[in-house]
Amino acid sequence: MSEQEKEWQNEDTERVQPGSPRRKWLLALVIVCLVLIAIYVFSHLKPKQASKPPAPSAPVVVQAAKKGDIKVYLTGLGSVASLNTVTVKTRVDGQLMAVNFREGQDVRKGELLAQIDPRPFQVQLTQAEGQMARDMQILDNAKVDLKRYEVLWSQNSIPKQQLDTQAALVRQYDGIVKSDQGAIDAAKLDLVYCRITAPVSGRVGLRLVDAGNIVHATDTTGLIVITQVQPITVIFPVPEDDLPQLQGRLAKGGRVPVDVYDREMKQKISTGYMLTADNQIDPTTGTVKIKAVFPNRKNELFPNQFVNAQLLVNTIHNAITVPVVAVQRGQRGSYVYVIKPDNTAEMRLVTTGESEGGQVAITAGLSPGEIVVTDGADRLKEGAKVEIRTPGNNGNGGANAGGKKQHGGSQGRSK
Repeated sequence: MSEQEKEWQNEDTERVQPGSPRRKWLLALVIVCLVLIAIYVFSHLKPKQASKPPAPSAPVVVQAAKKGDIKVYLTGLGSVASLNTVTVKTRVDGQLMAVNFREGQDVRKGELLAQIDPRPFQVQLTQAEGQMARDMQILDNAKVDLKRYEVLWSQNSIPKQQLDTQAALVRQYDGIVKSDQGAIDAAKLDLVYCRITAPVSGRVGLRLVDAGNIVHATDTTGLIVITQVQPITVIFPVPEDDLPQLQGRLAKGGRVPVDVYDREMKQKISTGYMLTADNQIDPTTGTVKIKAVFPNRKNELFPNQFVNAQLLVNTIHNAITVPVVAVQRGQRGSYVYVIKPDNTAEMRLVTTGESEGGQVAITAGLSPGEIVVTDGADRLKEGAKVEIRTPGNNGNGGANAGGKKQHGGSQGRSK
């Protein structure tokens, strides 16, 4: 082995020995790198992982509590009823010659509706007048004879019995003449009945008999049905428990307003006033029937139509009101979320009263001007941060700006 190879072998031996300076230097370098890495991790990564991001603000829509009037109504499902419904029938027998109305036509009282053949009754009138003329002549002749008998009896020329008989005969003929006059009047009345007129003003229904048919006074169907629609009434029930309120309102005097709405309570149909109440409570339903009258000038109400009726019994003035959607229900009762000046939510127990038109009266727990949540309350809890938004605005920046304006503006108006 050469000298150079021996030197190389000695260097390798020194390199692998555990206590050599080179190995100690490498170990120290590795430790320093690990320490630097640990310092970097604990100083940068761990604080970021340990710090939690702030909870996001819940978007809500708000409105200020305000003072206003709340109207108290008694409601009930009712039906429209006509004041007068008349089945028009003939009062004499005969052939129906003409029909002077159209189905569904509005007619006035006394307007001609139909015509029955008058000729048979004109003949009867002529016969009655002839009979009366004949009997009148007989009566006149009997009266002349009576005058003669009175003169003869005064002269003792005839017995008293003959005079009395003639006087009775005059009275008999006088009765016959009155009977003839009755026959004439009956014939004239039959002629009047040949003209069938409207007994009331109203709307004509479907025709029940056509022209050309023979009609009789004993017919049950009649010719037509007339229904009065102006004015018209609505009959609806109210619970017996509400009678004290109704009686208190009636004691004040004046007309009690009544409004009627469609079945869905969305569209107001007409406004009228209470006409009367039934004189007893229905024991099967525990309600009393109320009748209200409406002018129905535009024929907005139709007989037998189902409507929702509202009877105004009281008006609460200067009540604190909030939207109905702002009131939540919980185990502790009714509550609302009030927005404090730092935009945090506070759960506030309240006592509610009457409601009307989407607004409910708050009798305790809230002051005018306080801001309550009307949308988004399901995402809130006590002390939660909120982000006030305007209804229908989904943008963050614009929503915040609009919410602040609404918050401040509401407080300003309440003051």
